[in-house]
Amino acid sequence: MQHNVIEKNLGIMGLFICIVISFGGMIEIIPLFFDNDVQRPISGLKPLTALELSGRDVYIKEGCHVCHTQMIRSLSSDVMRYGNHSIAGEFVYEHPFLWGSKRTGPDLARVGKKYSDGWHRAHFQNPRLLVPASKMPAYKWLSSNLLDENIIDKKMIALKKIGVPYTNDDIKFSKENIKGKSEEDALIAYLQQLGVILKNI
Repeated sequence: MQHNVIEKNLGIMGLFICIVISFGGMIEIIPLFFDNDVQRPISGLKPLTALELSGRDVYIKEGCHVCHTQMIRSLSSDVMRYGNHSIAGEFVYEHPFLWGSKRTGPDLARVGKKYSDGWHRAHFQNPRLLVPASKMPAYKWLSSNLLDENIIDKKMIALKKIGVPYTNDDIKFSKENIKGKSEEDALIAYLQQLGVILKNI
């Protein structure tokens, strides 16, 4: 078949494009089903607590993932600035992944325990007070918005169904563990656990 015939016939051209994309996708995706390292959690990895899981929801709701990545590439500049590069086993219990693709703000994959809870509270109230060049908006309402304790157990049950190893007690006491907590409390709890397990490797 001549090249110009393919280019002039949209149906044939579309078919060849689909074949090439499908073949490339299979080469990338199929090996992952047989690679246990991709599916195995790293040593010591635990699922998020009820408060941390609620904080993750706040992180998504407020669009933090739009400006912050949670994926340290293996480039030397990334590793020097943020720490050890990210590995698949860190994200086994993450649904959905929050790797992000844009760094308007810094990567947060290893931000856990880097700053105190008080620092985070002040940063949410007035980012430029602590980081004068920050482009981040203030999130003052987080401290007064209380978490909805009526749905956390349902979220944990759903995550358990897709492989996150929550125990019955984790689910049973989830409402009690977030009762009276603010969105700010939850978001700080979520941020404070990011990357802690791999910081000293």
